[in-house]
Amino acid sequence: MNIRKRLMFLAVFCFTASAAFAAGSETLKSGDFSLKLPLGLSAKDVMIPADNPMSREKVELGRALYFDKRLSADDTVACATCHAPANGFTDNLPVSSGIKGQKGGRSAPTVINRAFSDVQFWDGRAATLEAQAKGPITNPIEMGIPNHDVAVKKIAAIKGYAEWFKKVFGKDVNIDDMARAIAAFERTVVSGNSKYDRYQVGDKKALSAGEKRGLDIFEGKGNCIRCHGGANFTDEEYHNIGVGMSATNPDLGRYVVTKKEEDKGAFKTPTLRDISATAPYMHDGSDKTLMDVVEFYDKGGAANANLSKRVEKLGLTAQEKKDLVAFMEALSGEGWRHITAPKEFPK
Repeated sequence: MNIRKRLMFLAVFCFTASAAFAAGSETLKSGDFSLKLPLGLSAKDVMIPADNPMSREKVELGRALYFDKRLSADDTVACATCHAPANGFTDNLPVSSGIKGQKGGRSAPTVINRAFSDVQFWDGRAATLEAQAKGPITNPIEMGIPNHDVAVKKIAAIKGYAEWFKKVFGKDVNIDDMARAIAAFERTVVSGNSKYDRYQVGDKKALSAGEKRGLDIFEGKGNCIRCHGGANFTDEEYHNIGVGMSATNPDLGRYVVTKKEEDKGAFKTPTLRDISATAPYMHDGSDKTLMDVVEFYDKGGAANANLSKRVEKLGLTAQEKKDLVAFMEALSGEGWRHITAPKEFPK
């Protein structure tokens, strides 16, 4: 992609983003990059490392890398394969598929609003988005490149990318800058200005009667807010709710990282922003619908030795369950739906 075409994309991107985020009250600014955030999100909460300031060209470079299947061993898998815009930046599968159709062990979490978190993955093994971006490239089940040096050589051999990295970073292609570019793009994948956000700032007609009842349950009887609180509806912590713990060899989640007994079977609390677009649910994709999730929590999760004390039977009525689902569906927002793959990639 030549510079003129890149600038044309940036102009369209900024115009579209400005229109989509018209209801926002804050603007994220970093370097020469600015992004109008949708209602409900705050620029001060965006986590941008000091060594990776945003820039328009860096975001566009990251967008190209994110969608480019040449970042995999056999040119069949991109970041967007498992985290696709059309699927709420997931793949809507219980577990994801990598090169040669290999199946992973966990459901792909959404990229939406990952800018508001530092630690990444279900088990928190990556300290930053930059660190997360490196992992799948050399994972033999995912993108399957033998090591990062091979990945760098492959991208550096593409003249368009070699020139682009020089322009953005002032040096040759390297794995750290590849990750920085991808992470910069991912920080533009945001969601807000949902019906709930508009309700919170005074539009009392934004939520239906059922959605309002669902909000009351969310904050009251269901006490969902104790883990799904804050602007991004997550405490960014790890909890054992019992999912998959009855298996012969259960996924131990956070324990694999910390080796702490209390972390066995604990997984990161996902955001509820645009949750209706990211089915199936749980780290193993075992719940197909939001109603399945509500039913699971209503019965008090799944008993096991490390079950979180926050999980308890709720005793919701059938109507309360429907209302709670309706409220979660009201968290569908805007800010990411305009994002698409580049029409062409560097050659």
